[in-house]
Amino acid sequence: MGDMKTIIRSLIVCFVMLGAPCVSAQSLSADQQLRTFAACAGRLSAVIEYQWMFDGEASEVTQTQRTAVLQLIAAVIPEGMGRDVLHWRLSAKLAQSALLTRATFNDDASDAIWASRRAELLTRECTSLLLS
Repeated sequence: MGDMKTIIRSLIVCFVMLGAPCVSAQSLSADQQLRTFAACAGRLSAVIEYQWMFDGEASEVTQTQRTAVLQLIAAVIPEGMGRDVLHWRLSAKLAQSALLTRATFNDDASDAIWASRRAELLTRECTSLLLS
């Protein structure tokens, strides 16, 4: 089991480096990996809920991506960190949901565009962690 965790951690570092080449493997702690994956799970959950309203078919792809991120969390989560991970996920979900709402139902067009771009960027950062 220890060898499998080592392999998974190595793969995770590779995924992170592919998604964000400016980050070196040495600069990512296990805690940073876990926080990143938790935030991404939350963001993708918000995107899924948004897509249910506006683009149901796309939600299936996002659901698959979120499942992959949840598997990454399961691979690296240390015992006793479940509450922290849940907090990070919920915080990111609320923030992403606020951006998507701001982008969709905003009277200020320039602010709506900014919120839309920001939401897309954050989503892309998460999906780029995964091999397609």
